[in-house]
Formats: sequence, structure tokens, C-alpha cells
Amino acid sequence: MLSILGIVFIFAMVFGGYILAGGNMTIILKAVPFELMMIGGAAIGAFLIGNGSATIRHVLRDIAKVFSGPHWKAQDYRDLLCLLFELIRLSRQNPVDVEEHIEAPDSSAIFSKYPRIQADKEAINLICDTLRSASMNYDDPHQVEEVLEKRMEANLAHALHTSHALQTTADALPALGIVAAVLGVIKTMGHIDQPPEILGKMIGGALVGTFLGVFLSYALVGPFSAKLKQTVEEDAHFYQLIREVLVANLYSHAANICIEVGRQNTPSPNRPAFNDLEEALKSIKQDAA
Repeated sequence: MLSILGIVFIFAMVFGGYILAGGNMTIILKAVPFELMMIGGAAIGAFLIGNGSATIRHVLRDIAKVFSGPHWKAQDYRDLLCLLFELIRLSRQNPVDVEEHIEAPDSSAIFSKYPRIQADKEAINLICDTLRSASMNYDDPHQVEEVLEKRMEANLAHALHTSHALQTTADALPALGIVAAVLGVIKTMGHIDQPPEILGKMIGGALVGTFLGVFLSYALVGPFSAKLKQTVEEDAHFYQLIREVLVANLYSHAANICIEVGRQNTPSPNRPAFNDLEEALKSIKQDAA
């Protein structure tokens, strides 16, 4: 909602201020389709050249995140801590029983309680692979911790491809605007014998290209890239939380301690209150009794 409001505010302030200052929108409206065709077409073409099909699909899919925000909400963090508590508690009580859940999470009664988490393949694989490693009695938990760290770094770098691709396009737009403006000047020079009022309109139309390149770069595409990067990094905390809790489990800390480590490492806007989480964990213990 804030993103939509921001876009409306940008257009209202920029073009509203221009009109109130006595600017003539006719020249801009007449030139925009042609200038946008040159600038937008060149930007899209350069984007296609510089990125593979996987990145292009990734960008098209991720654009919605600018408006929807992070995928993981406060309730999801609370559910994740409850899920990890159930799995850790079960693995401590009977390591054999937990195997059926980590080997077939799609049909697991525990995972099914948390459908949003169950639907995320990376979260499920991260949990199951780490618990599987724990069942193999690793002598050095640092090995698992290092593997998890590298895995999440790779996943974050991949998730940030969209932001990087958009930022590269944003950086190119001002220069592409200059290209369109130069073409407009070339066109104007071909009509140098025309009266000043006509030349003035043609020069104004040419300058629309520079305006559009800068405007699209700094008012739209650049902010889109920044918002995507922020959203991806916020969602990455969810997987970092899985790492913190399961690494604490590898060091054989009590289940409640492992969950508290995770709660403390949850970003403050999504961190569940201690008492609320404690009540949820007590409810899990009662259901299992």
C-alpha cells in the first residue's frame, strides 16, 4: 500500500509542481510515447542481453514484492519457533520417531500444522537436512554450522539477483535518456530553417528524453530495486532463525534454550513476546502428553 501511495505521490508532486509553475503538458504528452519507446525499448533490450532467462523470470515474479512486502510475517516466525520446538523435543525423546517427519515432510503431521512453512521448499529442506545431520552424530557441530552459513549466503546472493538486475537498469536509464535527447536534437537540427516557436517545441520534446531517463531511474526503477533488496534481506532472517535454533540444538542445549536463542535473534518487529511464546510451547507439550 505504501509503495502505491509513494508512486502516486511522486507523479502528483513532479507533474503537479510543473503545471503549477506554468509548464505546458502538451509538449511532454506529445513526446512521451516516442521518447519512452526509445528509452524503454533500449532498457528492455539491454536487460535481455545482460540477464539469463532464469533471472528474467525471477524479476517478473519478484516485482510483486515491491507492493506485497516480505513474505514472512510475525505469525510465521512464531509458528517456526513452535515447529522447531516440536521437532527438537521429539528428536530428544525418540530419534527414530522424528525420522518419519524429516524424511516425508509433505505428509508429516507436525509440518502440516504450519502450512505456510510447509509450502516453502527451502525452509523445509533446511530444517530436514540439518536435523538429519544431527541424527548422524556429527563430532563437530562447527561443520554443520559452516555448511549452513555457506548455503544461506548462496541463497541470499541468488535471491538478490533481481535487485541487482533492476539497479543495473536504473543506472543505465539516465544515459539512455541522453541518447533519446541527442536524437531529438539531431531531428531538430534537420529543421533549423523553421521559425523559433516550432524549434522551441522540438527542443522541448528532445529534452523530454533526458527528463524521462532521469525520472524513471531515480523515481521508479531505482526505488523498486532498493525495496526488493530490503524485502529479500528481511525474508532472509527467517532462514537465519532456522540456523540459529538448529545449531543450538547441535550443541545439545535444552529445547527451551534453543527456542529462546531463536526468539532473541528474531528481528524486533516480528519477535514474539516471551510470555506469548511460552504459552504456545506449553500448549504443544500438553497436546503431546
